[in-house]
Amino acid sequence: MRTKLGIVLSAVVCLALPALAHHGFDTEYDRDKPIVASGVVSKVEWTNPHMRVYIDVTGKDNTVTTYNMEMTSPNTIRRRGWTMNTLLPGEKVVFEGYLGRVVESRGALQKIAKAATPDQALFSQDGPDADNPNFPTAKPGGNR
Repeated sequence: MRTKLGIVLSAVVCLALPALAHHGFDTEYDRDKPIVASGVVSKVEWTNPHMRVYIDVTGKDNTVTTYNMEMTSPNTIRRRGWTMNTLLPGEKVVFEGYLGRVVESRGALQKIAKAATPDQALFSQDGPDADNPNFPTAKPGGNR
């Protein structure tokens, strides 16, 4: 009986620890720092626990900022129909999300679409403005 109880308790602890370790949105990102921009995909990382899309955005002063935008897990993205060819480096995109509290070039991606078809989001995730049906919500380039 003690052995079974020990196994059950160990399983509960092992399953609970990853949930406790996972960060919440407000821990890393700032809902008061929205970004809506257009740019060129420089890299797509299919890594756990979160996929990342790197997007080069050229500012008004011609400086290029690479935004490291976090998505959900690769498994969730695949279940939404993505393949390794859905979004490739070199493609022009429009996107929106929220910038980081500390590192502003790192953000939480909320929506992304190819620039040629901005009304057809490739990815859309619930966030602080999930009820807003407009995409993009502002003209790209109006970063904040």
